[in-house]
Parts: sequence; structure tokens; C-alpha cells
Amino acid sequence: MSKRPRMTKKPAAKRRRHAAQRASRGSTPEREETPKGQKKQTPTGLRIIAIPLGDEIKPGDSLADKLLGSLREYEIVFTPGDILVVKHKIVSKAEGRVVDLATIKPSAGSKEWARQYSLDARVIELALRENRAIIRRKNGVLITETRHGFICANSGVDVSNVDGGLHALLLPADPDRSARKLHRELKRRTGITIPVLITDTSGRPWREGLVDFCIGIAGMKALRDDRGRSDPHGYTLQASLEAVTDELACAAALVCGKLNRIPACIIRGFSYEPARGHARDLLRPAASDLFR
Repeated sequence: MSKRPRMTKKPAAKRRRHAAQRASRGSTPEREETPKGQKKQTPTGLRIIAIPLGDEIKPGDSLADKLLGSLREYEIVFTPGDILVVKHKIVSKAEGRVVDLATIKPSAGSKEWARQYSLDARVIELALRENRAIIRRKNGVLITETRHGFICANSGVDVSNVDGGLHALLLPADPDRSARKLHRELKRRTGITIPVLITDTSGRPWREGLVDFCIGIAGMKALRDDRGRSDPHGYTLQASLEAVTDELACAAALVCGKLNRIPACIIRGFSYEPARGHARDLLRPAASDLFR
């Protein structure tokens, strides 16, 4: 009786490559009816390509080295028009924005707030140190304005995906500067101009669930301004200022999940407007904020 052939185990690199390919997402819009007399447009689509990182990022690491090394391993090549989206956590880790919680001595106020709502007083203390203003403080939720001008919970201080709660991670000191540094390094090493977006996850005041926002930009405009243009029915658009970098951050989050060790991805197929880019362009001034 013949024996069944033994199954050989795939090499680790090949297994990781296949996992990355499965994590990538693509989209193709459905065909729509073309209004009479209007020119039919060629359908387009976006592709989101995962960039896994097997190694933990440590202070002082070169993100360009890590990302380009992963691209070589998975046989992915940057092409003109690509946009790189990076989760802020690997940026903060590389820049040493990691705090040992054992070194934080909470104030009496932080201890009392934490005691009421079963929170970590050290994280509350860090959030208060990192904020420029407290916007809301109710039912255990601390909403602050960070030094960068972002409105978020706990000044963006995070303990997930660090080391099990021993350390906390702060936002990059200057996310735009971090994005520009990576943008320049990638251009130097690849010869291709690749916009870089740094993102973070945040809640929203009027809807459940978390989404990703752009907190650092290099190489493209933050907003697309369609005001003054006419829609297909001839109506002149009045308020169409689209936060395309936030939309790209949300699209990237479908691949760059918290649990799958994919902290970066390439978005391919999006037509962007080249510019220096500033995350502050996405911030609504307090004077025009109807809820502050």
C-alpha cells in the first residue's frame, strides 16, 4: 500500500507574504448609467497594500529601513503615485515617545478622577501634562486639546500595543515634521516622491465606533476644495471642502488593524494634489466650532 506524500511546511517568509496578500484590499466601483449627452468616464479603483512589520519598533530605529526591508521581503515596489500611510505608534516608538508608567507620580486630582471611574491615574496624569486645554471631563471621559491642536480623548496617550500596560505611548512631538522626514528619506532611497500620512485612531462625538484621522502630512494637500465647481446637474458647489487625507486614513485602517501587526500600507490609484501638506489645515478654528 502506497503512503500518502508528506506535506512540507511553507517557509516563514512565504507564509507571511501570503498573509500580507490576503490582508490587501482592492475596490472597483460598480458600473453606473451615463446621463444622456455626458461623456462616459473610465472606471477607476483604489488598491490598499499591507506592509507588515514582524519586528517591534524600538527608539532610534529607522522607519525607512524597516519599511523598505519589509517591502523587499514581500516583493512590493513603490510606484509613482503611491501614498504611504503609517500608524502613529511606530513613529512614536521610533522617536522615543514612550513613557515608563512606573515613573509617573499622579496628582491628588488625577487619583480622585481615576478612583471614581476605575481608571489608571498615571495615564490621566500624562494626559493632563500633554494637553493645552481640557474640553470636556464627564462620566470618566477626558477630552482634551493637545499641544498640536487635536481634540481627542486623553491627549492621545495610549497603552495598547505597547508592552501590556507597563509603558504609555505619546503622540509624536511634531507629526508633520515626522512625516516630512520619512518623505525625504524615501525619496532619497527610491527616487520616487511618495506622500506620507501619519494617522491615529479616535472616537467621534456624534457616532459610535472608532475611525482613523490624519495627524501628520508630507507631500500632498490635506483638503480637496471643490467649492465653486459645478456638479453634473449644473449646481455650483458651496461647501464641498473634502478632507481627503482623513478619508485615506480611514481606508488604510481597513488593512492596518490593531491586532494584525500591519502598521503601514500603500494606497495606490488615488489622484492627489502635490503640496508640502499640513495637518493643521484639517483643524477647525475654535471661532467657527459650533460645539466648543
